[in-house]
Amino acid sequence: MDGTAGAVRGGSLLADAARAVPGIWTDGRRVERLCYAVGALLILSGLLHLLVFAVDGGPWTGPVSWRKPVTFGLSFGLTLITIAWAGSFLDLGERTRRVLLGVFAADCVAEVALITLQAWRKVPSHFNMETSFDTAVTRMLAAGGAILVITLVTLTAAAFRANPGTAPSMRLALRAGFAALMVALASGAAMIARGVAEAQTGHQQAAYHVAVALKPAHFVTMHAVLVLPALAWLLTFTGRPEPRRVRTVALATAGYGAAAAAVVIVSAVRFAAG
Repeated sequence: MDGTAGAVRGGSLLADAARAVPGIWTDGRRVERLCYAVGALLILSGLLHLLVFAVDGGPWTGPVSWRKPVTFGLSFGLTLITIAWAGSFLDLGERTRRVLLGVFAADCVAEVALITLQAWRKVPSHFNMETSFDTAVTRMLAAGGAILVITLVTLTAAAFRANPGTAPSMRLALRAGFAALMVALASGAAMIARGVAEAQTGHQQAAYHVAVALKPAHFVTMHAVLVLPALAWLLTFTGRPEPRRVRTVALATAGYGAAAAAVVIVSAVRFAAG
C-alpha cells in the first residue's frame, strides 16, 4: 500500500513538473526566451555535428576531431539555457539582466562558431598559433572566455545578495550552484593559461595534454548550477513545507559538493603532475 502511494505521488510530481515546463517559456522575460532559443540552436548544432562525425568519421579524441563542435555545442547550449533560467530567480534590474544575458548569449554563439570553424578547417581550435589566422582565433576564444568569466561572476554576486522574493531552498541551491560554477571557471582559466604557456614555448602537443587533466573537474562543477536549482524547483511540487525543502537541498548540496571535491582533487593532482 505504501509503495503504491509513493509511486502515485512520484508520478504526480513528475506530471505536475512536466505541465509546468512550458510556463518557463511563456512566463519568461523576452531576453530569457531569446537565450532559450539560442541555446536550443547551439544544442542542435552539436547534434548535427554528431551526424557529421557519423558520416565523415575520423578520431573522436585529440585536438582535431568532430568531438569539439559536438561537445561545445551541447555544453554551451545547455549552459546558456541554464544560466538564463537560474538567473530568472535572481534579483536583478531589468536593464542589467538584458545586458548580462545578451552579452552571455552572444559570447556563447561566438565561442561555438569559432570552435566549429576550426573543426571544419581540420585544425585545432585552442592553443593553435601555427598561422596568424589561427593565432587570432585562439586569442578571440581566450577573450570570449574572459567575457564569460565577467558575466558569470556578476551573476554569482547577485546570487549572494539578499533576495526575499525567492524561497530559501532556491536561494541555497542558486548560491551553491553559482559557487561551484566559480570553481569551473577557475579550472577553465587554469587550462587556458597552462595551455597558452606551453604553446608559446613551442610545446604544442603538451598544451593539449595538460589541459585534459582538468576537464572532469570543469564538467562536474559547471553543472551544479543546473542540478541543484532544478532539485529546488522540483521540490515545490511535492507539497513539503519550506523548512523540509531547505534541508533536502542542503543535503543534496553537501553530497554534490563532496563528490565534486573528490573529482577536483584528483584532477588537480593530475594537472600538477602533467
